[in-house]
Amino acid sequence: MFKKLTSFLIVVSGMILLSTTTQAKDPKIGFIYIGPPGDHGWTYMHDQGRQDIEIELGFETTYIENVPENADATRAIQKLAASGHDLIFTTSFNYMDQTLEVAEQYPDIKFEHATGYKRLDNVSTYSSRFYEGRTISGHIAAKESKTGIIGYIASFPIPEVVRGINAFMLAAQKVNPDIQIKIIWAYTWYDPAKEGDSAKTLINQGADIIVQHTDTYAPCRVAQEMGVKAFGQASDQYKFCPEAHLTAIIDEWGPYYVARAKALADGTWESTDTWKGLDSGMVQMAKYTNMHPDTKYEAIAIENALSEGKMHSFEGPIYNQAGELMVPEGEIAPDSMLLGMNWYVKGIDGQLPQ
Repeated sequence: MFKKLTSFLIVVSGMILLSTTTQAKDPKIGFIYIGPPGDHGWTYMHDQGRQDIEIELGFETTYIENVPENADATRAIQKLAASGHDLIFTTSFNYMDQTLEVAEQYPDIKFEHATGYKRLDNVSTYSSRFYEGRTISGHIAAKESKTGIIGYIASFPIPEVVRGINAFMLAAQKVNPDIQIKIIWAYTWYDPAKEGDSAKTLINQGADIIVQHTDTYAPCRVAQEMGVKAFGQASDQYKFCPEAHLTAIIDEWGPYYVARAKALADGTWESTDTWKGLDSGMVQMAKYTNMHPDTKYEAIAIENALSEGKMHSFEGPIYNQAGELMVPEGEIAPDSMLLGMNWYVKGIDGQLPQ
């Protein structure tokens, strides 16, 4: 339990005594963001979770937005650590080494790193199995596409993004073995103009459905303007492109953030690794719209099967681009493979950047 000293005066027989007692002190919690809360995607949902801490627990929170994944991140994390924060959430994959660097300098402060895999006694990691949502999206896209060409806007070639592409493709191939995915690597998480231009390029190449693993609603809005369909990203983006929006993977961080802040306050916080999916509610799906009723019902059935553990996104047989068997029939890809995934599944054209 966090404590603070409280001093007050007591008058005894004309003498003034100073008495000191302790009271519980609420922890101060900080966040490091890769983009602005107004992106209505990744950072927006982390910020909604931050606000849940304030609403449900009443703890003070602060954040620094638009922090690059370089030495600037080290300085931003140090700023929070040096200004009285007891728990710091760093919310992007490439903050990993910077988080560890600062955590070693401040062993009494707790840190939580999103989507990473390196931990210390005072550093936890957490993520969601977003790839489960990509499985649902892949099925929908293959069912709804008329051209058989899907446009995919990817951010950086890290395992999380590659995993999502592969999960999407595996599900789409079950519907249409000849499905094509055209991928543009944007090398950014947040750049509405670049994301929008990428969507235009893919549509001009024949894609009639746009998928993204970047953080704004720009691709979905471009899709609507150009008369094709799209998936939102990280939050329900239906209101920005109601005629194009098929569904979106929703990142629900609030319950996790509240639980970890509460654990810090009551002294039960420990370094942990959390990776949960649809079954826990950390991954949710936006409403299914702008699709054939049969597709909607199939999507709901897949969502339920994934949630109940009756289906897995990476069930063998799975082959890589070179035709090598990576996951045998009847087996499921282990988490170790998924966490380090750096190869495309069979059927994806183009070379994966390394």
